[in-house]
Amino acid sequence: HIAGNCHTKRDERTGVMVHEYGPHIFNTDKKEIWDFVNSFMEFKPYVHRVKAMSNGKVYSLPVNLHTINQFFNKTLTPEEAKDFLETQADKSIEDPQNFEEQAMRFIGKDLYKAFFYGYTKKQWGCEPTELPASIIKRIPVRFNYDDNYHNNIYTGIPVEGYTGLIEKFIDNKKIKVTLNRKFDSTEDTSAYDHVFYTGPIDAWFKYKYGRLGYRTVTFETIYGKGDVQGVTQMNYCDADVEHTRITEHKHFTYWEKHDETILFKEFSKETTEEDIPYYPKRLQQDKGLLMQYRRDAEQLEKIGFLGRLATYRYMDMHHVIGEALDYAKGFINALQSGTKPSVFPNNEA
Repeated sequence: HIAGNCHTKRDERTGVMVHEYGPHIFNTDKKEIWDFVNSFMEFKPYVHRVKAMSNGKVYSLPVNLHTINQFFNKTLTPEEAKDFLETQADKSIEDPQNFEEQAMRFIGKDLYKAFFYGYTKKQWGCEPTELPASIIKRIPVRFNYDDNYHNNIYTGIPVEGYTGLIEKFIDNKKIKVTLNRKFDSTEDTSAYDHVFYTGPIDAWFKYKYGRLGYRTVTFETIYGKGDVQGVTQMNYCDADVEHTRITEHKHFTYWEKHDETILFKEFSKETTEEDIPYYPKRLQQDKGLLMQYRRDAEQLEKIGFLGRLATYRYMDMHHVIGEALDYAKGFINALQSGTKPSVFPNNEA
């Protein structure tokens, strides 16, 4: 099918529009990107609210004033909460060496253990002490009662789903779509003026240096009547709860009415050869392999590597679209000036 991991489709039993590979919310601060996607399809405004189940209680995420007051059984004002969190933060950690130290340096042991330790361990399949501190530059904490998960200027959901949006993208007589066909370095590309490749970069090179590390997810489908969860996404933060989150899809399309509901219980695991790669791990050994693949890619002609898999980065949808638009402009400029187009996006890091 088209649309990759943001593929959506109607569930036959409930009629609910389902995010087949987990929740996708389009959010951006850039008007150019927002106008671009809206030129193909109407987007309904959407506020994504996430709740967290921790030790038998439900809290709001991101960590905000309500979370802090509820968790510590206090009635702090915004300024009091800032001062209080300063007392919680582990000031003895001056140079964080891993994810756990980075988190505890910002919010302290109690909030870290309640909301981040177990979830992170399940998501990445290892102790947070084994993950680099760079995974989180800072812990998002809001000192008000705003529980909108995204604080971007533009946030929405395409009215006909993401697959419908992508169908509009490629609805052009100059575009031919071929499905269920693998495409890698063994393909004869001589008939093409240029190849824009968005598959895994290690797959293009037949994994000659080894496989890059990814985490993947599996889903258990749950059906119910009415509204089962009361919110789109519930995170399960305790390490002894196997799943990471449950998504109730009908809340994405709040403008629709459905008597039944469908939920996905999500489990994280290591990616095997048969799995769909989701989250690039980017551990030290992965970065070493990536450098080798990038070195080989830079020697190629008439090809560009784009997107999450081809550049081995975690990227949101608006990042992918924005980078593709920028790359297209650079590609056209290169053609007009007679220079070699970039193999990778110029702002890729």
